[in-house]
Amino acid sequence: MTGELRKVSEIIEPQWVREGAGVKLRRSMGSAALDHLDPFLLFDHFGSHNPEDYMRGFPMHPHRGIETVTYMLAGLVRHKDSMGNTGEITSGDVQWMTAGRAILHEEMPEGFGGHMEGFQLWVNLPAHLKMMEPRYQEIKAEKIPWMNPTNGVTIRLIAGRYGDVTGPVTDIAADPLYMDVTVYGGDKFELDVPGGYNAFIYVFNGGGNFCGTEVEATRLLVLGEGERIEVIGGLLGVRFLLVAGKPFNEPIVRYGPIVMNTEEEIHQTLRELRNGTFIRS
Repeated sequence: MTGELRKVSEIIEPQWVREGAGVKLRRSMGSAALDHLDPFLLFDHFGSHNPEDYMRGFPMHPHRGIETVTYMLAGLVRHKDSMGNTGEITSGDVQWMTAGRAILHEEMPEGFGGHMEGFQLWVNLPAHLKMMEPRYQEIKAEKIPWMNPTNGVTIRLIAGRYGDVTGPVTDIAADPLYMDVTVYGGDKFELDVPGGYNAFIYVFNGGGNFCGTEVEATRLLVLGEGERIEVIGGLLGVRFLLVAGKPFNEPIVRYGPIVMNTEEEIHQTLRELRNGTFIRS
């Protein structure tokens, strides 16, 4: 592979927070340490063997102007929303929800044998799509392709392309790449990522060398400019998420789960929530 190597420009240590009705999770984006990485707005890693850390879940709440991506490693999350969608995602499944102009939804986690773990990413929508119709995609684990480009590398491709393979999540404005990668000890993973796209890696198991920087779990790595990523697995190997997307370079104004381009758009949303016109029949 050719092109400039994307060096690690920032290493973020996730911070423990509680969200929803008291779910304990680790936040590494959407915090004081890293507000956002255009087009990505928030990244959370939730997981525990103690049901008290997650059982109260995320009761019904609004979203506007963004997309939310939930990827499960263990346990399940039950979903219900104002469009009438219901469902559950379990180990290996992905939920990609486009809030668009307005959605109310709830996410209620359950553990298998007490263990529940996964990730949630918020992806911005550009100004011309912020008021699009909401939609909901639920992708089961068997629909997400597994690949072994070498004996020491395993990839699950959720969105974007790897070689001739395209992930099952498509038609997303940010043109994202989202993959779950395992690199065994001493083996190497290389990938070309389009120049101009912002990218980060979330290391959640093991450790390795990331574009020349040694990192152990659990950390979020912001990658600098360039076109190429190189990861070498540490002694016990490493597992990480690689996420990249096209920046929109637009103003970002947020009020919790509402993300728009201007303060007036936020005020208008709050007025709609107060007077009951947020969800249109």
